[in-house]
Amino acid sequence: MRRDSAFLAWLSSAWLSTGWLPAAALGLSLFALADLNRASAGEGTAAAKKPADKLVALDPKGIVQLDHVGKRLLVKTHVVLREGFLEMLCCPAQTKEHESILAVDGKAYVIHAGLLALGAKTGAPVQYQPTFHPATGQPVDIFLQWADADGKPHRVKAQEWIRYATHRYFVVTMDQLPAGLTLPDRDDALPIRFFPKFKQLTWFGPMSAQQREKLLTLSRDAAYRKAIATFFDQSQSRQLDAGWVFVGSGWYVDERTGKKAYIAEGGDLICVSNFPDAMLDLAIKSTDKQDEGLLFEAWTERIPPRGTDVTMELVPRVEKRRDQ
Repeated sequence: MRRDSAFLAWLSSAWLSTGWLPAAALGLSLFALADLNRASAGEGTAAAKKPADKLVALDPKGIVQLDHVGKRLLVKTHVVLREGFLEMLCCPAQTKEHESILAVDGKAYVIHAGLLALGAKTGAPVQYQPTFHPATGQPVDIFLQWADADGKPHRVKAQEWIRYATHRYFVVTMDQLPAGLTLPDRDDALPIRFFPKFKQLTWFGPMSAQQREKLLTLSRDAAYRKAIATFFDQSQSRQLDAGWVFVGSGWYVDERTGKKAYIAEGGDLICVSNFPDAMLDLAIKSTDKQDEGLLFEAWTERIPPRGTDVTMELVPRVEKRRDQ
């Protein structure tokens, strides 16, 4: 709570000095969190308990809108990437579009403020040393809305646009190949290799059932056949099965101006690779190191064309009290 209060204090001075938001929206963002907390504890007034009956724009262009009735934040974005490895689900425009499905032409700190206004609590970023600890914070469900070329509306969970990477190398440790087994030599149709020096059997990309059956005919050795089965299982398309938490990013001091700035403006808005500066991050281990191989990629077949307008819904998940 202290960290969230510090953010709001910084936010009030930033907005008042820049004129980013109208006074009504500023007041709502600064005081709604306290009102919602009091109301949930039974301490609020009738006015505090009654949500607004319309969306409240939190920026001049209405890119970020607060929906108190639906207890959600609506963010206008657009598709910038449909194929490739991912570090982000969504990033601020002109930052990390080469590794993000969506981009938003708004400010990250405004989205942060909107989540606070809905009562969301920030947590702690991913920790790597001395041992790994995943990011923490209030869970936030993310839904994506868009209309196709025929005008038909769609709404899906954000996880449906992301899958575990399939166009990468899969590795199984083997001391040696079974006696009498000769693997195809640089056959692009069967990209399997054995590296004696590293004692590794490798496969690249998604394996089809036909490729699996052909490889299984090469040997009856149990360890080899188990490796082929592992390659097949791991290389199939699997949807992201983890959710996001509200980490909260952080601040840095601009050496030129001496003013504080919100770190997530640099790109780390809604991450699928773990970053200490993330505003929202996955609550699992997901590498951000290119040499280790990124864990997730865009599920191309499920994503509409580039340039498609997408409304992103951020819905803080509220756990019911035990006495309810």
